[in-house]
Parts: sequence; structure tokens; C-alpha cells
Amino acid sequence: MGQVTIYLDERTQKLLDKAVTAAGVSKSRYVAGLILRHAGDDWPEAVRGLAGAWDERFPDQEAIRAGLGCDVARERL
Repeated sequence: MGQVTIYLDERTQKLLDKAVTAAGVSKSRYVAGLILRHAGDDWPEAVRGLAGAWDERFPDQEAIRAGLGCDVARERL
């Protein structure tokens, strides 16, 4: 098991103390939980819920260029 040393300013230390007291866990367990929640390699549920929520049909070339007008004639070299 790895160990990490962190240095906290007084305000942050007080916030951590309140949070671990409210959660009823050790500081190590609380910080480990934060790391697992925020540094994990899984997409958040809000992002996964977007899958299939948009139209996956991409417009073809003609639809993209519709309304752009005609190309200007190129100068002959």
C-alpha cells in the first residue's frame, strides 16, 4: 500500500477535519475516496447518459455545401 504526504493550509485542514468527522471515516479513507471518485478512468454517469442522445447521421458533402454558391473559376496557369 502506498503512502502520500500532503501539506494543507489551515483553512483546507479545517475543511478536511469537518468532512472526515461528518463522514465518520479516517482522513486516509476520505482522501482515497476522493481520488477514486475524481481520478478514476470511468466516465461520469452524466456523460455516459449522453450516449445515443444525438443524431448520429452525418450530412453528406452536398448537404454541407448547399447554399454556398458556385466556386470562382480558377485562373489558368
